[in-house]
Amino acid sequence: LFERLSAIEDDLDPRRTGKIFNVLGDVFPSNQLERMLREMYAHNLTEEVIKSRIVEQVDTERFRRIAYSTLEGLAKRELNLSAIVGRSAEARERRLVPEVIEGFFINAAPLAGVNSKEVRGGQHVYRIGRIPRTLWPIGERLEPRFGKLGREYKQIVFDKKLLTDDPTLEWVTPGHPLFESVREDAMERVSPDLRRGAVFFDINRNEAARLDVFSAAINDGRGNELHRRLFVIEAGLDSQLAVRQPAIFLDLALAPTGTSVPDGSALPGREQVEQALIERALQPFLAEVAAQREKEIETITRHLEISLNELIHRQNLRMADLIGQQQSGGNNPLTAANIKTTEDKLDELNGRLESRREELQQERNCAITDIHHHGRAWVLPHPERTSPGIAPMVRDDEIERIAVQAVIAYEEARGWRVTSVEQENRGFDLISRKPHPEDPETAIEVRFIEVKGRAFVGEIALTTNEYKTAERLKEDYWLYAVFNCDSDPRIHVIQDPARLGWEPILKVEHYHVGAQTILNAARAT
Repeated sequence: LFERLSAIEDDLDPRRTGKIFNVLGDVFPSNQLERMLREMYAHNLTEEVIKSRIVEQVDTERFRRIAYSTLEGLAKRELNLSAIVGRSAEARERRLVPEVIEGFFINAAPLAGVNSKEVRGGQHVYRIGRIPRTLWPIGERLEPRFGKLGREYKQIVFDKKLLTDDPTLEWVTPGHPLFESVREDAMERVSPDLRRGAVFFDINRNEAARLDVFSAAINDGRGNELHRRLFVIEAGLDSQLAVRQPAIFLDLALAPTGTSVPDGSALPGREQVEQALIERALQPFLAEVAAQREKEIETITRHLEISLNELIHRQNLRMADLIGQQQSGGNNPLTAANIKTTEDKLDELNGRLESRREELQQERNCAITDIHHHGRAWVLPHPERTSPGIAPMVRDDEIERIAVQAVIAYEEARGWRVTSVEQENRGFDLISRKPHPEDPETAIEVRFIEVKGRAFVGEIALTTNEYKTAERLKEDYWLYAVFNCDSDPRIHVIQDPARLGWEPILKVEHYHVGAQTILNAARAT
């Protein structure tokens, strides 16, 4: 074998850098050589057969292919790392950040009778104290899923990073028994209000629409819940149905009690709405989850087959060895017992293999389950959308179209690839990805871009959803303010716009900042 490797090194690695030995295990695994030597000593293989196998398997061309593949993988390490960076940026866009979790808990806890007081201003550490008795039954009901609800919590945090400074703090997040008990209690308390419905105003809407809120889950064939998601179906007065993201409610302002709503009797009924939900939202949701599940099952199946078949193979070798001892007339009284033990182990391993194969086959089968209608709302054009203080914030669809086209052209001129998500209510309009020069399908940098177009130079307003998303994504969020869209569009680029000192306008749930602030920030960026 070493003579063969030396000859190959002369061809492929004359400087003796070691790359031949680095990939030797891929060509000729050590356990294979060990097994052949054992077979030789057992007189099942001859030395000449082993030599011929070495010559056959350890050939120059095979080493060339494997060595090239390995070196290519090392050469692309930068590509792999940059791909991870790009994917992590997009993962951050989807995840619930501690600020969102904290905001929900602090608002929901008083409904459940939980008093949370911040220990020090701006430190995000809260003192809780004793848990009210009303939460105890909920905690007991949820205990099998989330663990035992404590009777008292001293100080809690929502950001895991704060535990570094004080590990005695309690980290509360989704899945924690306190968080889940408060969420369950809040859900029970607001359910009547959800069923009764609500009315909202929207400054960017010309006509009223009805919003139905659903949740649905995807289960596998064994009944395991894989994913659960919220959906919103919008019905316009023209009876057209459209899927909206739940974040749409962050862009709306609550209407006063007693606000009249249109007659919705002519709008699509519950069955039509649910059919649209299934066809336009749940079927794509199912396809997405099923594809992900199939990939996971393939990985699990591959490792299952490798590991269990190797264990079975070892037991078969042991069985052959024991039977050989028995047939050779050995007098060991334990041989028969060892054979029985090995047979039982083989039966158990084969049973496990068949059982897991059946379970994995069931887990491949995904289905939509538990479609639940949570509530309904009307959204109406804001009555003050034409007033002098609000009108500049109202979106002009033509101006926005010009602005978006200008930004897409700007990004593509930089060599980036742009995807529009304008209709998805994600808190931004475009995702721009910088492709790796060696692999255009791999993004090494990502920008989440909110486009704001103005006919002239004027103030910029963000919706609550856009502002909260900017706060959450920080340096990954970019505001492209496009001024003079009516004549000569000029793009002003601002990274992390949440830092600019926006002023809230509560009546329309927006945040605005002056044009000069935008121009100054763009120059700084």
